[in-house]
Amino acid sequence: MEKFISFIREQLVAIANVQGLTQVFILAVCAVGAWFFQRYMSELVLKRLGKAEKSGLRRVALRGIERVTFPISMLILVALGEFALNQFQFKTGLLHLAVPLLVSLAAIRISVYALRRAFSPSPALKAWESVIGTVAWAIVAVYLLGWLPDILQALDGPAIKLGDSRVSLLTLIKLLLSIALFIVLAHWLSRFIERRARRSAHISRSMRVVLAKSSRFILYALAILVALNSVGIDLTTLTVFGGALGVGIGFGLQRIVSNFISGFILLFDRSIRPGDVISVGSRIGWVVALRARYIVVKDRDGVETLIPNETIITTEVTNLSYSDRHVRVKIPVQISYDNDPEFAMSLMIKACQENDRILKEPAPQSRLLAFGDNGINLELRIWLNDVEEGVGKVKSDVNLGIWHRFKEHGISIPFPQRDVRIISDTPTKK
Repeated sequence: MEKFISFIREQLVAIANVQGLTQVFILAVCAVGAWFFQRYMSELVLKRLGKAEKSGLRRVALRGIERVTFPISMLILVALGEFALNQFQFKTGLLHLAVPLLVSLAAIRISVYALRRAFSPSPALKAWESVIGTVAWAIVAVYLLGWLPDILQALDGPAIKLGDSRVSLLTLIKLLLSIALFIVLAHWLSRFIERRARRSAHISRSMRVVLAKSSRFILYALAILVALNSVGIDLTTLTVFGGALGVGIGFGLQRIVSNFISGFILLFDRSIRPGDVISVGSRIGWVVALRARYIVVKDRDGVETLIPNETIITTEVTNLSYSDRHVRVKIPVQISYDNDPEFAMSLMIKACQENDRILKEPAPQSRLLAFGDNGINLELRIWLNDVEEGVGKVKSDVNLGIWHRFKEHGISIPFPQRDVRIISDTPTKK
């Protein structure tokens, strides 16, 4: 700490004289100029990108340039100011010290931005980008100023004993940084495995999800264990934590763990796969994604329902595309007793031939089901293999085709008719 205090004293003395005040003034002018130049570059980048361009290499490059505009422009201005002071034989200690700080700031900003782009887009990650960049730059600045050994010694002072391991504040900071580093590496490796699985034509969609989730879980667990071992924490001290975790699972986390395990069961037995059309209770839709705790089912109204994995395992689920995507749709029709049912049935078959979604094999069929109170009950049976696109439009198109053909050939669709007979209890007078 004595070195740190003496350095501060030296800098205060240097600032107190005329040459020190001149350097501080130049640094302030350079900072203001770099800030205005960054504002100008930000507006220029927004105009270049436009509202239509959401992603791409050009957008990434422009955003990267925007992040290093301030430190690079200030670095150029500081270099010019240092050159000017050297011409008048002024001391330039503060300006010379600002050069590596600005270079490190530019390098850290572009590195953190590249790391964020490696993850999936998220507002939380975007908000944390500036925090991570500031913390990293502060560590580098302390190292460049020569204060790091004293600060590390101060952080390593107070400590507690966990078994045979000594845990200090410095150990906890190292642990957090190690976990963050290894988690990033594990994330990159899991995404690499997922991309390779997607490109393979021999791996099914459900197996791709299995590989992605299992590899991510295993790699994250290994990252935490390696991080603990790297800072010198004995892994045997985690037995107490493991026992507490087991008690917590037994008392309050059994549903969460059940959903998590059920998710892996669904992945491995492949009973539910992305793209399947399922019906759970009154909900029907196609599976959009399989998550660790739930599955996402989207219906024709665009509403996404999150169904817990345990519900899928323990309740009855209708999978319309489990082994065969062919689904039969029935359309009831009624005609009058005055019409020929065989001719009406042929017209119903012809009404299906104009719809591209109706399969030619199995071919559409019509049946005479019963003789009803008001007419003859017929039924048209058609087959689809894209039920996730909905059946309402197909039924509507077929019904319109049947209606036009019936009107053209004089076939009537009956409506309910009732004969009302009034019986009076009063005897008639003769």
